[in-house]
Amino acid sequence: MNICIKGGTIVNEGHSFQGDLIIKDGRIAEIIQRNQTSRSICDQVIDATGCFVLPGVIDEHVHFREPGMTLKADIESESRAAAYGGVTSFFEMPNTNPPTVTLENLADKFTRASQESHVNYSFFFGATNSNACLFDKLDRSRIPGIKLFMGSSTGNMLVDRLESLRSVFSSAASLGLLVMAHCEDMGVISQNMNREKNVYGEDPPVFLHPVIRSAEACYKSTRLAVSLAKETGARLHVAHISTGHELEFAVPQPADSEKLPQITLEACVPHLFFSAEDYAEKGALIKCNPAIKGKTERTELRRALSDGRIFCIGTDHAPHQLENKQGGCVKAASGMPMVQFSLVTMLELVDEGVLTIEKMVELMCHHPAVLFGVKDRGFLRKGYKADIAIVKPHQRWQITKDCIQSKCKWSPVEGHEYNWKVTDTICNGHIIYHSGHFDPDYRGEEILFEH
Repeated sequence: MNICIKGGTIVNEGHSFQGDLIIKDGRIAEIIQRNQTSRSICDQVIDATGCFVLPGVIDEHVHFREPGMTLKADIESESRAAAYGGVTSFFEMPNTNPPTVTLENLADKFTRASQESHVNYSFFFGATNSNACLFDKLDRSRIPGIKLFMGSSTGNMLVDRLESLRSVFSSAASLGLLVMAHCEDMGVISQNMNREKNVYGEDPPVFLHPVIRSAEACYKSTRLAVSLAKETGARLHVAHISTGHELEFAVPQPADSEKLPQITLEACVPHLFFSAEDYAEKGALIKCNPAIKGKTERTELRRALSDGRIFCIGTDHAPHQLENKQGGCVKAASGMPMVQFSLVTMLELVDEGVLTIEKMVELMCHHPAVLFGVKDRGFLRKGYKADIAIVKPHQRWQITKDCIQSKCKWSPVEGHEYNWKVTDTICNGHIIYHSGHFDPDYRGEEILFEH
């Protein structure tokens, strides 16, 4: 089917302009600026007047919980949520049950996704204290990189021995594989937890989460990861930066540089949107690791979106059943669903003047593609896969339980009113979502990489 997206404002590679976009055989065939005409005959026309036409979002940090935790979420439900939110590609993390730390378990995930995922997919391979010997057996064209947990999280995949960490970094460096690291120092966290337990009992209240999983814990671990990357020559992508202090490790490249920086930083939507003040209303619904911290830290992260210190935006989408989110710093599970509402949340920050829409597209679409070497996606370019999100401003709507697609059926933004709405999501040239109508039969494609 040939599709014409007509009359929208196309946002791509730092520019916004009115025009039409032609899709043929699943790829972008033409990009036509205003007052130019196309000779293409299209089977379907999408009227994008008053809308913005963006590359589909690449969410490079999600937890879809399959296998082993499918009461919380699964690939089908969360990829559906992604499609509703303008996300056309995701990289999923390895802390499932069993964890993705063997070749067999990785293959199993790809098989599941081919049968279940509504959008495009790939999976990180997880590092352990003893599996760096497997890295050279990985097909580098199929995975974005190695995920390393230097702080404990759901799935108990903590790598905490210095010799093991050095082996992970050196093995990845020798193979040209990027290491994406969750950085929190567990020694610092344990000390903080014991101190607060002495005052508040065995389950300290959730507002103490950023005190326990502190800025110091984040900085100390990130500093170690950076030192190991520099020692071994490995490329390091630090996940979900939550403090201003960690921003010192960013080395922004000149605008005209074609070389990627060795150290890159990711910010996640919850850390950009919420602050510690929100624990009073949201409680454990916004409990995640690393913790959402104060407004000062959030302000620093927001500033870093525009000056090059933050390289990518992800979500760390990590659903739990609502019953698991009850309690305080010990009992309540860490993580929240966010993939469906990441794009509209960031567009809200665009409205607030935190960043431009062009910069947002760079951080959510272009940079994930460039950093991980995604083949033929992440940009609106002739010949590229037609992964596209169409969004419309000035559309006031409220998040209700009924519109939440994630299997857990709750969201930390439930009740929030947005001013932007995703009207269409196109994946590989297929209209998977249009004006509230979803195609449940469509399956996305495996993402390919050029490392």
